[in-house]
Amino acid sequence: MFTTTSNIRKWSKPLKTLSEIKVILALGLPIAIAQIAQTSMGFVDTLMAGRYDSTDLAAVSLGSSIWLPVFIASQGILIATTPLVAHLVGADRPEETQKTLHQGTIISLILTVLAMALLHNCMPILMAMNVEPELANLTDQYLKAVSWGFPALLFYQLIRSYIEGFGKTQPAMKIAILGLICNIPLNYVLIYGRFGLPELGGVGCGWATAIVMWIMLFVAVVYILKTPDFKELKPFSRWQTPQLTALANYLKLGLPIGVSLLVEVSMFSVIALLLADLGEIMIASHQITLSFTGLVFMLPLSISMALTIRVGHQLGYGLPQAARFSAKTGLLITLTIAIFSSSLMALFAAEIADLYTTDTRILDIAASLILIAALFQFSDAIQITCSGTLRGYKDTLIPLLMVFIAYWLIGLPTGFVLGKTDILVPAMGPKGFWIGLLIGLSIGAILLLSRLHWKSR
Repeated sequence: MFTTTSNIRKWSKPLKTLSEIKVILALGLPIAIAQIAQTSMGFVDTLMAGRYDSTDLAAVSLGSSIWLPVFIASQGILIATTPLVAHLVGADRPEETQKTLHQGTIISLILTVLAMALLHNCMPILMAMNVEPELANLTDQYLKAVSWGFPALLFYQLIRSYIEGFGKTQPAMKIAILGLICNIPLNYVLIYGRFGLPELGGVGCGWATAIVMWIMLFVAVVYILKTPDFKELKPFSRWQTPQLTALANYLKLGLPIGVSLLVEVSMFSVIALLLADLGEIMIASHQITLSFTGLVFMLPLSISMALTIRVGHQLGYGLPQAARFSAKTGLLITLTIAIFSSSLMALFAAEIADLYTTDTRILDIAASLILIAALFQFSDAIQITCSGTLRGYKDTLIPLLMVFIAYWLIGLPTGFVLGKTDILVPAMGPKGFWIGLLIGLSIGAILLLSRLHWKSR
């Protein structure tokens, strides 16, 4: 018997709160380390580009605001692999997961072609946003460099989601740590031009990122081919042709996840683009705040991803009450995390900003934005926990609509009014947009919590 299946049987017994916390953390902590390590690559890019030159920092910031939403939307579609596999594993049918992996591969190929085509043709977007020519050129070069790693990045995400569907979360942790270890020296060599290589500045961050993506994919493939459990299932053998029904089921679950993540993340990216005409000081301040809050966000996100697996296993095994109990316990964990993260950001806002830059103009603005970000840690924790749990229920369409309403119909317009107009108050710049984020995230949290309460009953 596949070893993970026996673990599902053990985990699916009714548990007390402390025991359930241990189970969720056993799944979530490796994911947290993996997410932090993976996000730390962006932190390192921002830090090293900022130390090199403020224009290069702005180029990495603008470039990230374009390629990250593309990746996250694609990643969201492929994340559908996890609940699909988790339900099959929970139902003691692991041999059927091969079909999910094969159909996901076809979708990965399509997404790769679309993503690379977009990233190689971003100059019109930058010109439309009135970005200064020098900054636009650097950003375009950075995006083209990153694009060559996209095939590896998307196929890695597919394999990672497949493995995690079995409740195996440590492999992604180890691979992400390896990626971070490789990213730091590659950044140094390519940014500053060491060992005879040209000095690329911020563009070097893009090439370093692309190389790391291929390293991570290679290690993931070796793992799945060499690990006894997966060798027994032979996931890459007896390759299946595209099956319309299977593809439709995959996309029915995955597309709302991808669009939902895009709706949330693109809001941050659109803000960066809307701030572009205010100069690189405003852009850099926004990027510093976004970089750090994104790093902190990895903790509740990881618990959310663990709940997708945990709830999927329990529902596949036929234990809806246990799934509801897991959801409540997951919320308890993420709210506890929010208390600590919010306190940290409120107490050390200036010190956090100082990690990124020595420019006092950027420091003051970034510190004030971090204080605002500290306030929405609770809303963020609730909404991401509910989203992950609902994915375990295979419920993705209604949550997508709720997120769209909260973020794009309420949060972003409010931020624009406060940040760039004098309708309510004198234009606040980045502060206005981050207040809008706070409002949008809070409304999203209320809507998603209501949906989870109804769905779990």
